[in-house]
Amino acid sequence: MKETFTEYTRHYAKDIPASLVVFLVALPLCLGIALASGAPLFSGLITGIIAGIVVGALSQSHTSVSGPAAGLTVIVFSAIAELGSFELFLLAVVLGGVFQLILGLVKAGIIGLYFPSSVIKGMLAAIGLILILKQLPHFLGVDMEAFGEMAFADKEGGNTFTHFFYALQHIHPGAAIIGFVSLGLMILWERPFIKQHSILGLFPGALIAVLSGVGLHLAYIGAYPAWTPESQMLVTLPNINSIASLQKALAFPDWTGILNPVVWKTAAVIAIVASLETLLSIEAVDKLDPHKRHSPKNAELRAQGIGNIIAGMIGGLPMTSVIVRSSANVASGGETKMSAIYHGLLLLGSVLLIPGLMGYIPLASLAAVLIFVGFKLSKPSLYRQQFKIGYNQFMPFIITIIAILLTDLLVGISIGMVVGVFFILRANYRTPYHYDDEEVVNGQPGKRIKITLSEHVSFINKASLQTTLDHLPDGAIVTIDGYRTTAIDPDALELIYDFVINAPERDIKVTLQNCPHIEGMTVEEH
Repeated sequence: MKETFTEYTRHYAKDIPASLVVFLVALPLCLGIALASGAPLFSGLITGIIAGIVVGALSQSHTSVSGPAAGLTVIVFSAIAELGSFELFLLAVVLGGVFQLILGLVKAGIIGLYFPSSVIKGMLAAIGLILILKQLPHFLGVDMEAFGEMAFADKEGGNTFTHFFYALQHIHPGAAIIGFVSLGLMILWERPFIKQHSILGLFPGALIAVLSGVGLHLAYIGAYPAWTPESQMLVTLPNINSIASLQKALAFPDWTGILNPVVWKTAAVIAIVASLETLLSIEAVDKLDPHKRHSPKNAELRAQGIGNIIAGMIGGLPMTSVIVRSSANVASGGETKMSAIYHGLLLLGSVLLIPGLMGYIPLASLAAVLIFVGFKLSKPSLYRQQFKIGYNQFMPFIITIIAILLTDLLVGISIGMVVGVFFILRANYRTPYHYDDEEVVNGQPGKRIKITLSEHVSFINKASLQTTLDHLPDGAIVTIDGYRTTAIDPDALELIYDFVINAPERDIKVTLQNCPHIEGMTVEEH
């Protein structure tokens, strides 16, 4: 049953404080993700505002909060470079939103269940590693051009590792100190004694990191100007004080690229990856919700699609439901989706009222926030967990990571999906039945074999079943029992009956029990 607006707003006593915490988390992340995406910093704030107000209003999730996502940074950075224009990229965002809206309308929210979780986790882990590697220039105060594109190799012959060593040789001392202090505070703020503190625990680590960066920047200006970060190492936002300045600050899609196949490819990738990340986030945050409310996935896809259409129309980045913001919302006591809307209004107020103050934020602090986010996406415990689950899960996971790091996101995911499907097929190949045998039959030498079919026998099991039947010993007494089986593929059933017909040639005696009938086969035993 849908709640009315009045029923939502009556929880303001919990939603407003929660929205303030989410705003403090979202502000540095909106700026940082735009930075990592190679897009104007203002575009990250545009997305945060639309995701909060528009998607928050349209979504039927009580606790999910949307915004620009770390999982899309690689796609955005590569797409802007490939298209050669931010305006063409915005067109791809609009089309990606249309694709998402269509997915929601045709009720495709279930698609997330068909992607191997090991591949999705591998994708997020690889993005975490890329965030760490690609943010090092800003973290150390190196010119951003030093690292080239988001792909492993660039057009000049360099790659991620050569750029890494370049950064280590061109450190800006003031920016590097800001970066390390910010990262240290992020780590400190994760400690239990901080989280459980009645006052310190109210402030997110990302905000503390950014404030420390601002403080050090101001200290450099007064005490040691030589270490002051240069203007290109600071956040730059437009000063919006009129309609004309707002129009100038916004960017708009380049509709002349509507027939460009790269635009359509980028739109499809945005729609697929953003939808998957949204569905995964929604599933995760629903588990965190103390009321265990269920978020309609198709409604969420429609809301995200509309949000991306609007964001692309006015210069924003693509958005998803984001687990970092959403979990902060739940942990802060957010009761309804109004907390997401309130946080969007707070972002809007910060853009209109304090853009000048944001100009004191060093990019090194934002890079520290993103490096910490990258670590959380790719933390060692994730690798241990996947390894413990088993070979069939770990191999697609690790191969997806390696493939993305050495190629790009789309190619890497494709390789990961192929490997993931291979291991799924391999697992199914091995488990279509239970096999028992005896060496002696009624006191005489011989072989009695019973094959008990599994609950589901699909075409995937055909190869395994064929191999087993082909290798049965001549002269054996074989029983094939389907009492457990609720569904058997016609191809597999036909294979069984072909074996029955040809078994006398190998002096094999076969009995079928509880197996479906095939037209023309009337005998139970050969």
